[in-house]
Amino acid sequence: MTSPADLVVIGGGLIGSALAWGAARAGADCLLLDEGDIAHRASRGNFGLVWLQGKGIDHPDYMHWSIRAGRRWPELARILGEETGIDVGWRGGGLHFCCSEAEREQRRALIARTRAAGGDIRIELLDRDALRQLVPGIGPEVAGASLSNLDGEVSPLFTLRALQQGFRAHGGRLLVNFTASRIGHDPRRGFVVQDAARREVLGRRLVIAAGLGANDLARQIGLEPRLMPERGQIVVTDRVAPFLHHPASAIRQTREGTVLLGSTHEDAGFSTGTDVDAISRLCRIGTRLFPALRNARLVRAWGALRIMSPDGLPIYDEASDFPGGFLVTCHSGVTLASLHALELGPALAQGHLGPAPQSLRSNRVGLHPA
Repeated sequence: MTSPADLVVIGGGLIGSALAWGAARAGADCLLLDEGDIAHRASRGNFGLVWLQGKGIDHPDYMHWSIRAGRRWPELARILGEETGIDVGWRGGGLHFCCSEAEREQRRALIARTRAAGGDIRIELLDRDALRQLVPGIGPEVAGASLSNLDGEVSPLFTLRALQQGFRAHGGRLLVNFTASRIGHDPRRGFVVQDAARREVLGRRLVIAAGLGANDLARQIGLEPRLMPERGQIVVTDRVAPFLHHPASAIRQTREGTVLLGSTHEDAGFSTGTDVDAISRLCRIGTRLFPALRNARLVRAWGALRIMSPDGLPIYDEASDFPGGFLVTCHSGVTLASLHALELGPALAQGHLGPAPQSLRSNRVGLHPA
């Protein structure tokens, strides 16, 4: 590139693609850099939930930010469908199953805490009889569930495809197999991003949305996110007759009929492998919730890496020494995609973080040791 783009986004996953789509849709000349298939690709290993129940319960700003995202998801799904013809599979109304009365009481307490924090979300606690009206096939141990009107599901793969296709339709440029390794800043040319072969691209503004690759890149503009991997394993069955029309926190049935069971929370470094113990545990949970799944055939299992900050919350920040250089990272790339696309992307195109909560900057208390 001989002239700088208005905005360069490093990272072609759900976060980067949502930001780039929003910026290009707002009229910015935007360049999206995608590392290609050597990337860890959290977007492709995702369970696909838009999940709000309990999220941010101890951090009200994050709670309200997430709820705001849930409210805007139907709008994003509609716009992407109109622009690209791709149905991203949005379906709302999320269930969290309780397998004992003690678990129901825990959900009751969570609902009370959410209301006390001003969470503008309706969460209904269902007993077993009410739940069976929605989901007749539950197992004998299931005591009830909490049902949220804003929780839902999408296909991560179709969402990623729609965002990138829409991005290009708005004039955005996608550069694949570009692994950003060095970031510099030139007073005349703006941000200079190079790969190992010293190919370079230029941008007046820059967003690092490179998942677990963001640590090294962010340090080069004076930010220190200290991101860590957390492995989650998921299993999927063959197609079975429709029985679950609401996404749930541990199980969901796709529109194609397959059933996803997940997921685990493991400190396994950068391993994306699977193990029999975890797969067995997920299958036991699934058959406990729905005994009929004992007749389903397990066809695949995989592991994927979440992008975790030290306190588990997103980071939205601008480098103080390099104005116009931003970092955006979170482990809720699906849930927050609506806000990243519809609000944050356009704001970054104008050179600011828009409505992103100030309390989610990288210098917050608890993110770094004293």
